Amino acid sequence: MPLTKAGLEDVIAANSAICDIIGPEGKLTYRGIDIHDLARHSSFEETTYLLWFGHLPSQEALRQLSSDLAAHRALPREVLELMRQFPRGATPMDSLRTAVSALAFYDPQAHDASNDANVQKAIRVTAQTATIVAALEQLRRGRQPVEPSARGSHAENFLRMLFAAEPEPIQVRAMDLALILHADHELNASTFAARVTAATLADMYSAVVSAIGALAGPLHGGANEQVMKMLQKIGEPARVEAFVTETLQAHKKVSGFGHRVYRTEDPRATHLRQMSRELGEKAGNLRWYEISRKLEEVVMAQKHLYANVDFYSASTYFMMGIPTDLFTPVFAVSRVSGWTAHILEQYADNRLIRPRAEYIGEKNVPYVPIDQRVKAAS
Repeated sequence: MPLTKAGLEDVIAANSAICDIIGPEGKLTYRGIDIHDLARHSSFEETTYLLWFGHLPSQEALRQLSSDLAAHRALPREVLELMRQFPRGATPMDSLRTAVSALAFYDPQAHDASNDANVQKAIRVTAQTATIVAALEQLRRGRQPVEPSARGSHAENFLRMLFAAEPEPIQVRAMDLALILHADHELNASTFAARVTAATLADMYSAVVSAIGALAGPLHGGANEQVMKMLQKIGEPARVEAFVTETLQAHKKVSGFGHRVYRTEDPRATHLRQMSRELGEKAGNLRWYEISRKLEEVVMAQKHLYANVDFYSASTYFMMGIPTDLFTPVFAVSRVSGWTAHILEQYADNRLIRPRAEYIGEKNVPYVPIDQRVKAAS
């Protein structure tokens, strides 16, 4: 009888050459390159090329991909008009899911299953996801979306559209770093959802929409939003210890700590911790960073749990001025590059993903005619 594991924990469900996590060592690599090297030296565009094509690009290849992403930032007019009809109170993730789904209507290659067409769709959906998130923010505030520009990096252009203003260099660096760190993470829930959908040979947009649906949950992409709400509830470093003690005594989890895979510090948290501090120093407001550092100390002392990537991405995004309920859509702006890499890999060597379930219900139950069921119930 096959072994059943709740949540498929540690079950190998696919072969992949995209991302490797060595949990006990706290090591994360994209295509064999350490995440620390990518965080220090790479860009989101270069990292995306690496994920999609399996190796770092030449200068010309990087220039071409950057140009292609820039050329496809604009949304179809019809999608923008649809977004204008969204309820003002719709959650950003619901709106993102619907807008990305609508992109398929206006992509002439939407159902072209060739590899070349799928690569082009990966470029378009990666470029346009950032535009959608920025446009949603403008529209819900009653403003006109900012037209995307061909100039600047993906991170810079996204922030320009999001804030309707020129971003500061430290903001661009912070966003580019966050995009790199969130780009892929092996078979997380949203990536697995994307691969399951792709394995049916559904189109790329369907697979990305499946991923967005999975990302929306508070146990996945929504976790950094919960972290920021927790930091705001605590309010100041002096209240941290009492908060942690009360939370643990109530048998509740402290948001942003622990990870299904890592048994040491999440390597992505290392860089976001530093960025959270730099942004706080730049703004002259280290409050959220200091609460976060104190939380790390207390949770480590009481539970020996490390902070994960969600923990410091919360204060990093908040100090950049990003609204809390946009944290998860911003996650999608990055992770779409990883989703599409996995979708391309799934298409290249496809087998329908069809696991089994261990049946635990009653057996040999007789069928009872309806008239007897009524008598039995009375």
